[in-house]
Amino acid sequence: MPAVYKLMSVNTAPERAKRLIGRVVEDVKDRWTIQYIANAERIDEVLPTLERERPDIMFVASMWTPEQQQEIVLIAQKAIPGIKTFKIPTGFQVEKGPDAVVELIKENLPSILNDPEPKSAL
Repeated sequence: MPAVYKLMSVNTAPERAKRLIGRVVEDVKDRWTIQYIANAERIDEVLPTLERERPDIMFVASMWTPEQQQEIVLIAQKAIPGIKTFKIPTGFQVEKGPDAVVELIKENLPSILNDPEPKSAL
């Protein structure tokens, strides 16, 4: 039985986040069981969401600046030591589109799940 990973996102467009992550979850279900449990729309919602939901993984969307993304990751690391994080490069969704975001996450998922260090796609 595969491990179940609880995932949250930090995204100002929660419906889009849910839709894109849903596609990823469906595409990788033969390898991993991922439950999308929550989204924080603002930086000040990140800590309470982390504390309430206790996710294993957190994805940070591309609408945040690199500085904001780093702040969000630091909040997560302090709240949940060992949390796995992934920062989608700033502007990636606007520049490349939602299909590219899904592919980027899927390409990076093995290293995200198997490596304790925060990840960022470049």
